[in-house]
Amino acid sequence: MSFKDNLLKKIKIDEMAKKAFVSTGPPDSGLKIDKDIMRRILEMSPYEPKKERDLELYIQKAGNDQHKILVLDNELPIYITTVQDVAMRKSPTIKEMVNIRNAIKILNDKDVKVSRKEESLNIIQKECIDLIDLSFKKSDLDDIENDGVLSLERGYAEGVIESIALFANLLGYAEAPQPFYINHCKLFGALTKKENNEMLFGPVVMYNIMHNTIKWIDETINSFKEFQMKHFHNIAAGKEKPLKEGTAVLLHLKDEIIKRFL
Repeated sequence: MSFKDNLLKKIKIDEMAKKAFVSTGPPDSGLKIDKDIMRRILEMSPYEPKKERDLELYIQKAGNDQHKILVLDNELPIYITTVQDVAMRKSPTIKEMVNIRNAIKILNDKDVKVSRKEESLNIIQKECIDLIDLSFKKSDLDDIENDGVLSLERGYAEGVIESIALFANLLGYAEAPQPFYINHCKLFGALTKKENNEMLFGPVVMYNIMHNTIKWIDETINSFKEFQMKHFHNIAAGKEKPLKEGTAVLLHLKDEIIKRFL
């Protein structure tokens, strides 16, 4: 697979993990893990599916007779132990429960459980991405830039967004959160969230789908600063000029990646 295909796969894993993360929720939320999304993520992981009793397990050999075992249930626990041990702890028979030693294990699994919920999801996400070759060279970036330029010239919005998203991912940019949302636009930028809900967003790549225009805002916009937000919206509306526009933005993003990584 090409670098572009591999990076698109990585972005897909990140997006699915984000959706699965939302479905975990705090203990009192009543939310249930999105098993369909988790299965799709696990298909790209080094874990093999296995049915044991009424349990849906995903197994990765850890060494000797020990395995790394994820149980696909609402807790999403990962254990390092045997399949039989997980089955006994998570779905015990009456005979197993009346055994004192087994009962202690059933009531307390800290000796073999290494993670749960969000922590388990982070582990799976990382292990999926670790399987992908994300090494690249300048020619790979040239290909992404060229695809974006051609898409912009043809007014092919999906292709433009894909090229911007690929560059944004390499730069660690996030999609714009709600305070920075603009109709008919896809926005990516460096994002910092503070405890008081204040958000810092920028620099920003802004693609207007309706007008097929790309703009580069080389500033950090504070969601709590009214004059900065007005400036941000003025650029989006064409009332103020951005630092860069059009294909120059794609070239700038590529050059930033080259400076950082090559």
